[in-house]
Amino acid sequence: MRLQVIHDSKGKTTGVYIPINEWNDLKKQYKDLEVLEYEEPSKEQILSEIKEALVQLKMVEQGKLKARSAKDLLNEL
Repeated sequence: MRLQVIHDSKGKTTGVYIPINEWNDLKKQYKDLEVLEYEEPSKEQILSEIKEALVQLKMVEQGKLKARSAKDLLNEL
């Protein structure tokens, strides 16, 4: 395996680079690794979620939906 260790400007190790073909081989061998991958949401997904939030906000303003506390909202994030 050809790993590259990544260091910051102070020499502290901050990460490891694994070539994609080796990462794919590791995922085949260890199925649990797939959950570690993060996929950026698309612009469309972000806009859809913002629109949904605005719909819910209007419903709260109209009294059709109960508002959540800021604490509950932050816990969800």
